[in-house]
Amino acid sequence: MADSSENRVAVYIDFDNIVISRYDQVHGRGAWRKDNVYRLGPGLTGASAEQKAKVDAATIDISAILDYATSFGDIVVSRAYADWSIGVNASYQGQLMERAVDLTQLFPATAQMKNGADIRLAVDVIEDLFRLVDITHVVIAAGDSDYIPLAQRARRLGRSVIGVGVAGGTSKSLAAACTEFADYDSMPGIRPASHIAAEFDEPVAAPAGATPVGSEAVGAVDGGPDAPAKKPVQRKQAAAAPSTSTPAERAARKLLIRALQQAHEREADSEWVHASFVKNLMVRLDPAFNEKVLGFGSFSEFVKSHNSIAALDESSVTRMIRLRQR
Repeated sequence: MADSSENRVAVYIDFDNIVISRYDQVHGRGAWRKDNVYRLGPGLTGASAEQKAKVDAATIDISAILDYATSFGDIVVSRAYADWSIGVNASYQGQLMERAVDLTQLFPATAQMKNGADIRLAVDVIEDLFRLVDITHVVIAAGDSDYIPLAQRARRLGRSVIGVGVAGGTSKSLAAACTEFADYDSMPGIRPASHIAAEFDEPVAAPAGATPVGSEAVGAVDGGPDAPAKKPVQRKQAAAAPSTSTPAERAARKLLIRALQQAHEREADSEWVHASFVKNLMVRLDPAFNEKVLGFGSFSEFVKSHNSIAALDESSVTRMIRLRQR
């Protein structure tokens, strides 16, 4: 795998496009307007329990998109374009602030809710490409065919264009205009929309006496003598009991998994990836990562301590790593 440490990435997210497309993908075409989701206020005020459940089911994981972008190099620009006065968009404030994404406010220009994100985004991309000549990759998270000329122009200017879209809401022509294109559903850690939809369509209330699968608040805990359903809770506690790691160690463990997932996604035809690439990717995903702070003398020692997650090949000068369960 080529080292991407010298690459510089700019990320542009047509936020309304991605959020609406995902909602319609999970709940059916036109569900966003039919459910009047765009009318919900800040904090989803005025939303019914059903509306909140449907919004939660279709929530976009911003970190998954940014992690994918990070696999190409260091992110130097990250912007999201939307009408942030819409309650659903405002609910992403925590995610966006956590990843230091710049928010560009776009108020609706017409009664048809057209906010001009495509024009503003395109203008910013072209301006940045001429102003920041060291940008090597442009990531556009959107599905609108209006971005085809932008992708073509960015490639003519010598940049690699990476598209991210939602299946069913993405123009095939836009995907063809990009250097690479990724379906949001295919990203590591993302549950396919079909799985969410199938789960969401199940009745919320379980049959009398039944134990909700995976629930921590199992009804049988407070039950009488006929309460064998305590066992799932005991199993869950038993699985967590051996863990005596610190929050920093658990975060590093998750970070290693994320980095390996992204590395394998980038190099799908290779079973092993360079250890140096994985470490660089971990640092880009979390600049605070340092194996020495965790008590390890080298990155190889850190990987060996997570033998259940990663396999390390030291048979040659170039150390290679792979995720044990892909």
